[in-house]
Amino acid sequence: MTTGPHLVAFADRLTELDERKELARSGPDPGATERQHAKGKLTTRERIDLLLDPGTFVEVEPLRRHRATGFGLETRRPYTDGVVTGWGRVEGRTVFVYAHDFRIFGGALGEAHAQKIHKIMDLAISAGAPLVSLNDGAGARIQEGVSALAGYGGIFRRNTRASGVIPQISVMLGPCAGGAAYSPALTDFVFVVRGVSQMFITGPDVVRAVTGEDVGHDGLGGADVHAAVSGVAHFVHDDEQTCLTDVRHLLSLLPANNRELPPARPGDPPDRRTDTLPDLVPLDGNKAYDIRDVIAEIVDDGDFLEIHEHWARNVVCALTRLDGQVVGVLASQPAALAGVLDISASEKGARFVQFCDAFNIPLLTLVDVPGFLPGVDQEHQGIIRHGAKLLYAYCNATVPRISVVLRKAYGGAYIVMDSLSIGADLALAWPSNEIAVMGAEAAADIVFRREIAAAEDPSAIRDLKIKEYREELVHPYHAAERGLIDDVIDPRDTRHALVRAFAMLQRKDSDLPRRKHGNPPQ
Repeated sequence: MTTGPHLVAFADRLTELDERKELARSGPDPGATERQHAKGKLTTRERIDLLLDPGTFVEVEPLRRHRATGFGLETRRPYTDGVVTGWGRVEGRTVFVYAHDFRIFGGALGEAHAQKIHKIMDLAISAGAPLVSLNDGAGARIQEGVSALAGYGGIFRRNTRASGVIPQISVMLGPCAGGAAYSPALTDFVFVVRGVSQMFITGPDVVRAVTGEDVGHDGLGGADVHAAVSGVAHFVHDDEQTCLTDVRHLLSLLPANNRELPPARPGDPPDRRTDTLPDLVPLDGNKAYDIRDVIAEIVDDGDFLEIHEHWARNVVCALTRLDGQVVGVLASQPAALAGVLDISASEKGARFVQFCDAFNIPLLTLVDVPGFLPGVDQEHQGIIRHGAKLLYAYCNATVPRISVVLRKAYGGAYIVMDSLSIGADLALAWPSNEIAVMGAEAAADIVFRREIAAAEDPSAIRDLKIKEYREELVHPYHAAERGLIDDVIDPRDTRHALVRAFAMLQRKDSDLPRRKHGNPPQ
């Protein structure tokens, strides 16, 4: 068979295609890759390779280039326009991704760059699959003016449209300044890396010029600031590799969209006894302990993924599995501020409850709460308004909800921590529980104040009244006798009781009043 001229021409076209694709993959400047590595940062495609299952990435619009002119842009038209978009798989399940390429225009967003992101976001929503953004960009491309700003508006609108529909995860692997920072804030989870990630609305130079405050990039918006102080970041890591490994882990716990259940896996025996639990929780309500030890004893294989580990530590939020089924855990943390609820803890808990409810993840609440944090600062900063966020989130949640009172549950905090009165499906308690308006000591000082003050031996009378109040209103079976909890259980049976209860609730169906949307407290 002879080779005709048209076949030779087609072979040339294929060669040209391969060359263009290779240029899109490698980038226009080999030195830029070296500079990226010199900063201790991976390239865009190295990051994608770590995130996705090997050989599964399908790129969209690799040959896209901008059409802008002026400021020398007409002579600089690299392929991809500084963002790589596409889809692949994580543990065999479809995931969409876009990743800024800092080697091209510093990852800055222009019109074509934004349109690529818009397209992949639209595809993710249509396909009903999670979206992961790998952020490493210098903000809007100044040379393209308002077209770049409009591009961000399109991203924000799609972030909002996708909220509660598909999981959205932002991974900060470089700078994210100005309006660009709002997209990660609109997503479900934000990952940051120490020494690499930076997020702020106005940079250090502007802060210095306007306020006179002298602060560096990391001090203003570095990884630890957002993980421990602002609460913007949910997860913080020391390097990109472990960060992206944890992103994969998180995805393995999430459903593809709000119409599916999270993926189930075999767990350890559902009837496994939790024999160490009575030793982990002291009977003395004033003694601290780490609630994470309790969670580890209850859940499958002692494994859970804590969210917002470094912020608002007085509550713990985690994703885990019970009998192979994904469950969200919200728990008081007596090891931090005695487990009280404050503004930050309320916001942290509310956001977590809302996410779990949006994505069909049952909720387990472990309660050991002495109340809300008192103080002028808390009141003036709006503890009423912020505490109501957690209350609203629980009341609005329709997923299976079970609470367990481990030791104490006092006052309004008892109600807010998913009590039966706000819609918990089941409320269990250990025999060590104390459910009351307040602790016996504080109650006696109020109820019997005059009697104690008039006594010849006030201290003895106070002790007597504390005992009397505890026996009348705070003893472990008071709430059970009044139907405020469904059962008092042996702590050693906690896991088995929860597994059976969640299995019973698996097909729970709840109808909310018809409405466009609620108006939660802000």
